[in-house]
Amino acid sequence: MRETVSALASLPTRLGYGAANLGNMFREVSDDEAWAVLEAAWDGGVRYFDTAPHYGLGLSERRLGAFLRTKPRDEFIVSTKAGRLIRPNPDDDGGLDLEHAFHVRTDVRREPAYDGVGVRTSLEESLERMGLDRIDVLYLHDPERSGHLDQAIAEAYPAMQDMRAEGLVTAVGIGSMVSDALARSVREADLDVIMIAGRYTLLEQPAAAEVLPACHERDTAVVAASVFNSGLLATTVPSRDSRYEYGAIPDDIWDRVTRIAAICDAHGVPLPAAALQFPFQDSATASVIVGTARAEQIRQNLDLVTMPIPDSLWDELRAEGLTPA
Repeated sequence: MRETVSALASLPTRLGYGAANLGNMFREVSDDEAWAVLEAAWDGGVRYFDTAPHYGLGLSERRLGAFLRTKPRDEFIVSTKAGRLIRPNPDDDGGLDLEHAFHVRTDVRREPAYDGVGVRTSLEESLERMGLDRIDVLYLHDPERSGHLDQAIAEAYPAMQDMRAEGLVTAVGIGSMVSDALARSVREADLDVIMIAGRYTLLEQPAAAEVLPACHERDTAVVAASVFNSGLLATTVPSRDSRYEYGAIPDDIWDRVTRIAAICDAHGVPLPAAALQFPFQDSATASVIVGTARAEQIRQNLDLVTMPIPDSLWDELRAEGLTPA
């Protein structure tokens, strides 16, 4: 088993904290709110924290780093991402980064950087923003989204592997919502871990077809993110007004989630508990990452991720064709 798999699997909780909300995703979050949610996570035993330069144009990294600098460095794992450099924005009009759902000023902007120099520069700048001496896991962030997957495989991944060999990071991987990009990256690069965002959840599991088999074949760990599918699975009774993939809920998705919720209810299991624990149905999953800007939500998720769930629930979901057999 790779070192990363062992490290993630040995954390005192299977739940990690995803810090996108600390970058003012969807709404402005005060420094006090950000600190409170991180304190709640730490006090609840969370020791894996994930961020990215993309989240709030660097704000998430700065806030998370300020908090983690108050904690013993050997007691947590932190991951960030490369692929987007934060640079001054000559076209700034004084507005907010609402195109990417972040309530932050656009005096800086993202510039794609999926070459070897770019990923090294990204790591250096993330370390500076966070004020930490090292990052444990470096993911390449959505290389397919801007048409850079070929370049990532040819240039970024080899550079990241060199950085791992040099001891600059412990582990390298990809974070993406696209199953094809995840599967290809696992097969064509020497990755320790991947972050699957929204593609292996209680609601939908396209990653089960090719991504997870590739991970087992290559001994690559999985971190599951966006397990609530942007909030649709976050409440015991789903709401038609919830987000799905940051937008409105299609009719077929709504039908599927209501069927899943009914089965969970019949077994006495809250829908969010099943959503948090489903990814562990596959043994490659080392951790589940969830994000929130509310301390109470962190405490609730910590309870739900350890709630006993009968095997009969998983059996019925498989029998109904709602999860892989």
